[in-house]
Amino acid sequence: MVPTKDRNQSSIFIRYRNEGILVDCGEGTQRQFKKKGIPITKITKILITHWHGDHVFGLPGIISTLGASEYSGKLQIYGPVGTKKHFDAMFKAFVFDKRIKLEVNEINKEGKFFENDYFCLETMKLEHGIITLGYNFIEKDIRHIDTKKVKKFGIPQGPLLGKLQSNKPIFYKGKKINPNDVTYIEKGKKITIISDTVPCKNALKLAKNADILICESTYTSELEKKGEEYGHMTAKQAGLLANRANVKKLILTHFSARYKNTQEIEEDARAVFDNTIVAEDFMVVKI
Repeated sequence: MVPTKDRNQSSIFIRYRNEGILVDCGEGTQRQFKKKGIPITKITKILITHWHGDHVFGLPGIISTLGASEYSGKLQIYGPVGTKKHFDAMFKAFVFDKRIKLEVNEINKEGKFFENDYFCLETMKLEHGIITLGYNFIEKDIRHIDTKKVKKFGIPQGPLLGKLQSNKPIFYKGKKINPNDVTYIEKGKKITIISDTVPCKNALKLAKNADILICESTYTSELEKKGEEYGHMTAKQAGLLANRANVKKLILTHFSARYKNTQEIEEDARAVFDNTIVAEDFMVVKI
């Protein structure tokens, strides 16, 4: 909730093809972009988990700077019910010299809320005292051409291969060729982001079989009761979630400022889920 000299408030950036998806926008987020050398004009979508200040205090600054940066796109914003009201209040509270194009969407049902040819976004409610959403980024399976099999059939480069890669059969030299004859599937990647919450069924459902689970772990197990009181998870609970959901990798984040280093937090999770790392500001994870 409180930034430290080493850690900024909550913000996660997913880069995929021509999309830049920012999940939460804590205070100081635009400066973190500058430090990392990522133009904030790369942001195409913002997903808001909930409206506690440590997750949204950076929004006015980001939007103001985008207005001064000749941002030509339409920024798509998704958040829980009440998001439009909060944005209206924000524009009344601050003076924005130049407004960018905004599309503010309130998510009022669980499940898939965005989809294109390459990925989809899903959400479910968590349990944190106010409306709080967890998110999934799910890449669609990718069909690749098997060059050896293509050579065997003698299919030339061009639109015929494009059809096969789009999972459509073709006819070549009087013979029907099905996509499975000359292609193979690469399973799409899944990233789950579990924001502030106590352990709950929806967190487990969201995280099922994720390649990466980014999960809040505000306290260690010694302060489990405090976590229950304030609607937060311990690192061990995050590890148990990763274990039960069969995720491949767990990244812990959102720590109480009481911890001067993260060794204790990491050990708490590793006791039940070994493939755990602790998030650091500017850390890049490629999958």
